[in-house]
Amino acid sequence: MASCGFGAKAMVDAWALVRSTLLFCLRLIPIWIQFVLLLLVAFIRWLSARLAKFSHVCRGYGGFGALGHSVYHRELLPRMVEGSWNAKIRHIATAGTHTAAITESGELYTWGRDQGDGRLGLGPNCGPNEGGGLSIPSKVKALPVPVAAVSCGGFFTMVLTQEGQLWNWGANSNYELGRGDKVGGWKPQPIPSLQDVRIIQIASGGYHSLALTDDGKVLSWGYGQHGQLGHSSIENQKIPTVIEALADEHVIYIACGGSSSAAITDNGKLYMWGNAKDSQLGVPGLPETQPLPVEVKFLMEDDRLGPHNVLSVAVGASHAMCLVSRSGC
Repeated sequence: MASCGFGAKAMVDAWALVRSTLLFCLRLIPIWIQFVLLLLVAFIRWLSARLAKFSHVCRGYGGFGALGHSVYHRELLPRMVEGSWNAKIRHIATAGTHTAAITESGELYTWGRDQGDGRLGLGPNCGPNEGGGLSIPSKVKALPVPVAAVSCGGFFTMVLTQEGQLWNWGANSNYELGRGDKVGGWKPQPIPSLQDVRIIQIASGGYHSLALTDDGKVLSWGYGQHGQLGHSSIENQKIPTVIEALADEHVIYIACGGSSSAAITDNGKLYMWGNAKDSQLGVPGLPETQPLPVEVKFLMEDDRLGPHNVLSVAVGASHAMCLVSRSGC
């Protein structure tokens, strides 16, 4: 696994200091109390694993009801989300302040911040219950078809149906919905230009999205001022458009950060583009705005890795991480 972007060695040193201090303090605790604490930790881990198998678990900042616990405050420990679904959850997604989950039967549930842009897809009669947020998972009844995947953007939501079609809803001031206009709304609708295209994966950033077709092409649309769309210009893109710089590659995986993007090819190469202010693209010397995909070759500098293929990539707001396989390992 490799990572790049904003970080600090001081954080690692601080954690080492904290760990050594904790170990020293632990020696001062009687053996029987240590044994009880170990049993408690083991039980919490076992319980968390059991809950994760059957439901959706959330913790952290609960503003706008983003945790789905009927509360609007922080949760320090993982807690099971009590949804009204009758089937197991098979896919989840989250953005800054809203969350989504898909059941095994393809039903979509959303909760969290809405505040008038309609990103939850619930309609005018099922709006927020406190401070612009909805703390209870609610089924998106306006979706007429089962869905297989969901992606949460900054102020919009996108789903991939089981038939490979894209539907989205929410804010659209930067062409986030890819319909050719800036008309947004809560009601899920398909993207007109993609109705005859089969999509196999979706990804969303703060104000832009990517889609991967079944023949390995990457489409992008939305806000482009940081170069995150992968085209020669940094203009916003009104409708899904093929990234020509990757046209000769067969892409098998895509990912979005807040204002950057990534793609992995079938031969294990990683390409990244967009916001490079914090070196999150993994290529030294890039301008802060990198509009065209560049191959990430930084791993080649480490002779210990040897030949390798990139398997997966995750992109945050200011950093990125990838998983690689090494030959002979």
